[in-house]
Amino acid sequence: MKVKIEYVKDNGDLANERIVLKALERVDIGRYLLCDTTYNDDETVSNKLRHTFWFPDKVIEEGDFVALYTTVGTDRQHGNKAGTTTHCFYWGLDRTVWNKGGDGAVLFELGSWSIKNMLG
Repeated sequence: MKVKIEYVKDNGDLANERIVLKALERVDIGRYLLCDTTYNDDETVSNKLRHTFWFPDKVIEEGDFVALYTTVGTDRQHGNKAGTTTHCFYWGLDRTVWNKGGDGAVLFELGSWSIKNMLG
């Protein structure tokens, strides 16, 4: 994977809750999908994917950070203390995601996908 999960910050605080990722090399973040999940009794990741966020197409550079805020907002970017760029995206949810000890984050790198419009 060219992107890794760094940490969750301000979990349980809707206005500031975010999950932070880091680019390990130059990458289109639009090839990634993030979900939250729970764990089974044996502490393995369950297949109960709940909230899902597919990042928009955007090339980010090695060392850049991606902050996905749970709340509503306008996507933006800014410089950071590391001398790289932080790309901020907003999930648009009205309640927190990372508020329980049993929550887990799953990051998928998408190689290809197929879409079928069920209305047509």
